[in-house]
Amino acid sequence: MKIMKTLVLGTTLLGSVSLTSFAALAKDITVGVSWSNFQEERWKTDEAAIKAVLDKAGVKYISADAQNSPSKQLADVESLISKGANVLIILAKDSEAILPAVKKASDEGIPVIAYDRLIESPNVLYITFDNVGVGRMIGKAILAAKPAGNYAFIKGDQGDPNADFLFSGITEVLKPAMDAGKIKNVGMSYTDGWKPDNAQKEMEQILTKNNNKVDAVVAENDGMAGGVVAALTAQGLAGVVPVSGQDGDHANINRVALGTQTVDIWKDSRDLGKTAGEAAVALAQGKKMTDIPGVKPFSGGAKGVKVNGILLTPLAVTKDNLNVIVDKGWITKAEVCAGVKPGTTKYCD
Repeated sequence: MKIMKTLVLGTTLLGSVSLTSFAALAKDITVGVSWSNFQEERWKTDEAAIKAVLDKAGVKYISADAQNSPSKQLADVESLISKGANVLIILAKDSEAILPAVKKASDEGIPVIAYDRLIESPNVLYITFDNVGVGRMIGKAILAAKPAGNYAFIKGDQGDPNADFLFSGITEVLKPAMDAGKIKNVGMSYTDGWKPDNAQKEMEQILTKNNNKVDAVVAENDGMAGGVVAALTAQGLAGVVPVSGQDGDHANINRVALGTQTVDIWKDSRDLGKTAGEAAVALAQGKKMTDIPGVKPFSGGAKGVKVNGILLTPLAVTKDNLNVIVDKGWITKAEVCAGVKPGTTKYCD
């Protein structure tokens, strides 16, 4: 067993242990993090939040970047295990392809945290935001901006369950209007790797196919929203066609203020990283998944496999509440309002 049984301490005992002695015990814990890719802005924020918790606890951090390769991620996890990881945090590139690595870790007694993306194994602790809820927020915001018309849907990577979780929430909101014929789906595609360049090409194709007659675009994350806005800009449609996004990337929050993006669902990844870091330390100490605060059963995946999950609550950011995200220290007002013309957005005037 890789779990450090010598560190199994009850709440009462933990309270009596000094910070110095706890750090001395915790220094032998190693948390391994397997990133699907490390190119997106937000993962650096997540990593910093995870490391802050581990550093405070005196826990060693090791990581690997799979560079969007499922096969490399399998090798990465093997490597993290061989380097002594007591707990694994995995941001899966492909939730199905990663299962052999999860089984290997479980067989060796190494707890696994499925970070932000579901891995359908009963042996993982799934920590994410409520992505179906994120989808609902996206749907409501775009529907409010454009209650009828031609809609395009730019979905995430097909190998990532979050793409379908988001779409489930989106369609739940839009279905009545679609069934009534008010909203017409004029183009939809999954986007390999959630890459902005791929999203831009998909949007360009949809615009060409429909002679630019697209009234709203539902993009499932900020990177892809950037690609969508680039395609719209080329056709003089940026700021005219509502566009959604999520993640709270700084450039996209600025787009909300500029009016080229309608809504950005902010998932404070600092909270997600902190929660994962704390859970990793607790699991390394021998705590059961079911005893970690906030854990509830989750079985919303394609296979219906029941896992233990922690789902955090996001925030829909529009022109009307930009102050909230600034007040929480996520971004400065100067960054939000960069390039915004007077009279465009009240918060920036």
